[in-house]
Amino acid sequence: MKQILEFFSQLQVKAIHLIRLSIFIVMLWIGGLKAFQYEADGIVPFVINSPFMSFFYHNADQKTIDANGKEVAAYTQYKNPEGKTVQKNIDWHTANGTYLFSYALGVVIITIGVFVLLGIWFPKIGFIGGILTVGMSIVTLTFLITTPEVYVPNLGGDFPTPNYGFPYLSGAGRLVLKDVIMLAAGLVIASDSARRILK
Repeated sequence: MKQILEFFSQLQVKAIHLIRLSIFIVMLWIGGLKAFQYEADGIVPFVINSPFMSFFYHNADQKTIDANGKEVAAYTQYKNPEGKTVQKNIDWHTANGTYLFSYALGVVIITIGVFVLLGIWFPKIGFIGGILTVGMSIVTLTFLITTPEVYVPNLGGDFPTPNYGFPYLSGAGRLVLKDVIMLAAGLVIASDSARRILK
């Protein structure tokens, strides 16, 4: 048992580098996907409902009437389900600035990931990457407050829906909540980089 504990006690530096590599992989993959239509469409509910980001879109305040005659946010009527494309939806998103914003966001996310990875060799760059990761995670976590789609909706059915609204996270909400881990990882690599800079 002591040998196992000693082995793990010597892993801290390598484990922090693994955190850097893990963040880089996530940022590269997610940032790269921002160049694709389905991913750009998928982030619209988060961005359009965010007081920090909605100004990037042209139709953020646009309302429309749904099939039931109810006034709703326009974006809800132009969703492309993953794996399906509808031309009128693409046209709306193009006019909204959805794709241009998504491309720019992808570049930012990939850049943060590269900064984090470079922290293995360059602690000052790694410190910046860690702080930017923390900031990005905080903004992402605000979506739990601002985005209706992060909680299970009450769509009815054969009997009253028992589990909807807070705290019942939808798929989108579960994805957002994971940024708690990214926030902690950003703090770990920022603090490690700061320690190395001070040396």
